[in-house]
Amino acid sequence: MTLRYPATNRFAYVHALAGALILSLGLAGLSRGAQPPNVLFISIDDLNDWTRSQGGHPQAITPNMDRLAGEGMQFTNAHCSQAVCTASRNSLLSGLHPASTGWYSSTSAMRRSYDDVMGDHKMLPQYFKDNGYTTLAVGKVFHSGVSDYKERTGDFWDATAPDYKISKELRARGSGYGGTKFYPFPHEGSQIINHYGENFDSGQSLCWGALEREDMPDGKMFDELIADWAVDQLEQDHAKPFFLAVGFVRPHVPYTAPKEYFDLYDLDEIKVPIVPDDEMSDIPLMGKSIAYGTIKTGDHYAVVNLSDDYWREMVYGYLACVSFVDDQLGKVLRALENSKYAENTIVVLWSDHGQNLGEKKHWRKQSLWEESTRVPLMVKVPGHDSAGRQSKRVVSLLDVYPTLADLCGLPVPAKLEGQSLLPLLEDPNRLWTRPVLSTWYYRNHAVRSEDWRYIRYRDGSEELYNHRQDPGEHVNLADDSAYAEVIADHQKWLPKTDALPVGTTAWKPDRLDRRVEAWHANDSVPEWLN
Repeated sequence: MTLRYPATNRFAYVHALAGALILSLGLAGLSRGAQPPNVLFISIDDLNDWTRSQGGHPQAITPNMDRLAGEGMQFTNAHCSQAVCTASRNSLLSGLHPASTGWYSSTSAMRRSYDDVMGDHKMLPQYFKDNGYTTLAVGKVFHSGVSDYKERTGDFWDATAPDYKISKELRARGSGYGGTKFYPFPHEGSQIINHYGENFDSGQSLCWGALEREDMPDGKMFDELIADWAVDQLEQDHAKPFFLAVGFVRPHVPYTAPKEYFDLYDLDEIKVPIVPDDEMSDIPLMGKSIAYGTIKTGDHYAVVNLSDDYWREMVYGYLACVSFVDDQLGKVLRALENSKYAENTIVVLWSDHGQNLGEKKHWRKQSLWEESTRVPLMVKVPGHDSAGRQSKRVVSLLDVYPTLADLCGLPVPAKLEGQSLLPLLEDPNRLWTRPVLSTWYYRNHAVRSEDWRYIRYRDGSEELYNHRQDPGEHVNLADDSAYAEVIADHQKWLPKTDALPVGTTAWKPDRLDRRVEAWHANDSVPEWLN
């Protein structure tokens, strides 16, 4: 099998131009004689495909996301550039891939290298601000909140909301976990810490809990405050078009939410992902090292050995958090519907990456497998006939920046590495031949085409999955010579060169390499990973 690719970028440009022309007719209808369209830019942290409309989990209760999917275009095969918060968000907001920038993980290193990487190029909110928009932000938009670059926050935003304040008493439940925006932890603290002891503090966030209102600062979760602030902005008069970024933090760990959202589910009936016993038998050592996680025994080992029910409890907690954040999203969408901006506001909903809940015996994002890279992506253009349609074409979060520029009639910055989705908004089944490159740190890559996922790790080991026959990615075909041509086609999309992590002049082995080296030296790969 040979993948079909455009001969040049001109092919993609012509289709984008045609799509933009057609869509402009719809946009003219919603903004004729008025200001350009507003943008409601909504992110949901660590949300995988576990929504009812996307079908990732059969029990997910997400009426507001489902309704938005029914009112706009849902891209059911969207993927991030890197499955970790900092890198993914900076990639989407800059429109640049981590393999090009060297922005793989460290926020502090990104700050130091900002001028060298960005030059005259602008982050998405600054781009809109400099093009006449009022820019507003609340919650987790960048990794650190409304900005990863404090000295540049004023360049990005005209107004921002306050952060979440956590008391010392509530912080104590987190056993040292950083990031107040993710609190509160369960009333009794982390189950991992309670079961294994304080020396397991790298895993304290793999916990869940139904919260009473007294467990929260002033009786509210951060996402509720985020929704309240966004609703208030939509009720204000804005003289200029606005770009309103709303960054919800759930379902990021810990899996805590108000009790009423747990009451939506029956713990005894919760379904956990199907994971074959030999799931990891055909996975290279670098993949096993990634799956191992950060807890000293390995994440999956800690979860399944805590109790017979803990895996199901974690899924229960994640689903409750998904329904909780869906409810907060509903508040914002209803406020938009009831505002004077309803007919002139583009809505984009996205997640920075997915989240494994035991698939591939993995409990983080931070991998190159489907559950980590696949994300919800929905675009609603008022008055356009894409409402209720789905596109199965594989697309990247890098495509969000050029798409919004096109939809708002702004010139698309030359440095962007994504492509506008306007042609797919017009025809969701249009030929779309560019796969998505996802990276996990330096020189570990996945190439996701419509039917295949090809992974190559920096030690040269590989994985290949046929998504038509094996959507769960259970059978690694990389060693089967029958698929050599498929692998060769996907290798064409790997970076010709990979940027070193910013702030470094040479690559030095990291903890993944060191773990593989120790396993080799001691013949000590954990049995649960074999």
